[in-house]
Amino acid sequence: MSLNAFKDYLLMERMASAHTLKAYVRDLVSFEAFLQEHFQVSIDSAQYTHIRAWMVFLMDHGNKHQTINRKISSLKAYFQFLLKTGCLMLSPLEVHQSLKSRPKLSLPFSINEMNALFDQWGSQVAQLDFDESRDRLVLALLYATGIRRAELIGLHLTDVDLGRSQIKVLGKRNKERLVPLIESLLPLLKHYLNHRSALALPSETHSFFVQSDGRKLSDSFVYRLVNRYLSEVTSKEKRSPHMLRHTFATHVLQSGADLNSVKELLGHSSLASTQVYTHNSIEDLKKSYRGAHPRSTKK
Repeated sequence: MSLNAFKDYLLMERMASAHTLKAYVRDLVSFEAFLQEHFQVSIDSAQYTHIRAWMVFLMDHGNKHQTINRKISSLKAYFQFLLKTGCLMLSPLEVHQSLKSRPKLSLPFSINEMNALFDQWGSQVAQLDFDESRDRLVLALLYATGIRRAELIGLHLTDVDLGRSQIKVLGKRNKERLVPLIESLLPLLKHYLNHRSALALPSETHSFFVQSDGRKLSDSFVYRLVNRYLSEVTSKEKRSPHMLRHTFATHVLQSGADLNSVKELLGHSSLASTQVYTHNSIEDLKKSYRGAHPRSTKK
C-alpha cells in the first residue's frame, strides 16, 4: 500500500495536523526500516511478533513507554487504514494493550517566576517598541490563555475580538473554540496592533503575529523567544511554549477553576487529558495537609 495514500487519508478523513502527519510517517518509516533489517518483510505483512520485537528494540535504545505507545498508535492508524481499504483482514494489533506509563509532567513555573517574567518590562506599555510589544504579548497570551504554539501562530487579525475580549482559536483537527481574554491583556493587544498597523505590510498579510518585515512567525521563532525570556527568570531546564500552557492549566486549577472549564479552554477532547494537570495541585495539597494536621508526624 502506498504511503502517499495513507497520508491522503490522514489529511482528508482524519483531518490530521501537519505535526501529526509528520510523526506518523516518521514512525512508519522507522518501523519499516527495522523490519527490513531484521526480518526482511514489508510493513503490510508485519505480524504482532514483529511489532513486539520492535518495541523491545525501542526499549533497549532508551525509549520511554509513553514514546513507544505513541509510535504504536501510528502503526495502529496505518493498519486501520489497511482494514478500511480492504488490504488487510485483521490488524496485527487487534489484541495489543498499551504499555503502562504514568504521565510525568515537568514542574510548572511558579507564580513568582511568572511575575518576574513580566515585571522585566515594567508597567509602561506605551514605551515598548514593536519587537518588545510583540514578544511580551506572545508570552502573556500563552500564559493567560493556555493556547498551543501552533494556535498562537495561526491567529489571524479577524480572530482577535477586542470588543468582546475573546479570541477564536483553530485547534487540533480544525476544531474552533472561543477563548476569553483577561483584562490585563487588552492594553498589550492594542499597543501591539498600533505598532503592527504602522508597518508596511503586504495587503495579503493576515497573520496576527508577524515579524517586522511582515513574515509570519515560525515554530522555532516562538520557541526561541519563549526560551530566551524565561532563561532570565528561571533555572528550570524546560522553557518551552508548552510549559507556559502547562503552567496556565496548573495555576488556574490551583486557584479553584472547574476542571471541565479548563478542558474547554485548553481544547482537550477528553477530560483525561486535562486531569494530568491536577497532579501538581494534589501534591501541593498533600504537603499542606501533612504539614498542618496536628496528627501529622513531623520528621
